[in-house]
Amino acid sequence: MGMSDFYAGRDDAESVRVIHHALDAGLNFLDTADMYGPHTNEQLVGKAIRGRRDAVFLATKFGIVRDPDDPSQRGICGRPDYVKSSCEASLRRLGVDHIDLYYQHRVDPDTPIEDTVGAMGELVAQGKVRYIGLSEPAAGTLERAHRVHPVTAVQSEYSLWTRDPEAHGIFDACHRLGVGFVAYSPLGRGFLTGAIRSPEDFAADDYRRSNPRFMGENFGRNLELVRKVEAVASDVGCTPAQLALAWVLARDTNIVPIPGTKRLRYLEENLAALDVALDAKVLDEIDAVFPPDAVAGERYPASAMKSVEG
Repeated sequence: MGMSDFYAGRDDAESVRVIHHALDAGLNFLDTADMYGPHTNEQLVGKAIRGRRDAVFLATKFGIVRDPDDPSQRGICGRPDYVKSSCEASLRRLGVDHIDLYYQHRVDPDTPIEDTVGAMGELVAQGKVRYIGLSEPAAGTLERAHRVHPVTAVQSEYSLWTRDPEAHGIFDACHRLGVGFVAYSPLGRGFLTGAIRSPEDFAADDYRRSNPRFMGENFGRNLELVRKVEAVASDVGCTPAQLALAWVLARDTNIVPIPGTKRLRYLEENLAALDVALDAKVLDEIDAVFPPDAVAGERYPASAMKSVEG
């Protein structure tokens, strides 16, 4: 996402180099969406994987509707005709003949989930999609969807400072149904790395300036939490980012985190989190300094939170 939208410092050539380096390092799971840009990130990923399609497990998403002439406007659509036309458009932009994992980016409250997933199942039957997923569904929605067609993955925000899936029953539903869980923003949109010290660190077009957790008193309270994470990371002998990723990986073998980065050095740092082992004592210490309800502020502005079920 950050390679094409929402964050400052975008550089397509550097982004392609990062993707190539990731593939060379053995990473194969790339996640994009038609709304990133909008549309331009799929084109970028398509360019990066050209000639290397067999090395990639490719995920993209549909359902958040943005107007290219006014990208600040948002809509949600899960109508069957829209599902199918969105898939065709993503296939063209990505330059591929199939999508490995196709998510509904947000659940459409005006379209029964059975209708949306039924259309996604037709795409599987046609060979255009291999597996289907949902992003930010409620547990009940996931169960209804799974009865229509097997859901392979749920993608929702999950990190030290966003533990909603634990509290809202999504983890339990995933285990019960045999559904994988993909954790997005496992680094708290960069806050958990320790690199952000002031709201003024953000460029003028960085969307975090309007995120409640990065604003006003919330910023200061959350920064205190990050400082505690930094202290634990120092004791463990890793960076705060590596500690945050290792914590997500330690929660459950069913979880696949997808940290995003535009820079090679951060990709390497993230990869090294695989070598960080957290024992029970350290995990308890992390929970003590950063309990589930400690973070200040909602994770999205009110208008965006309306589209989050789970």
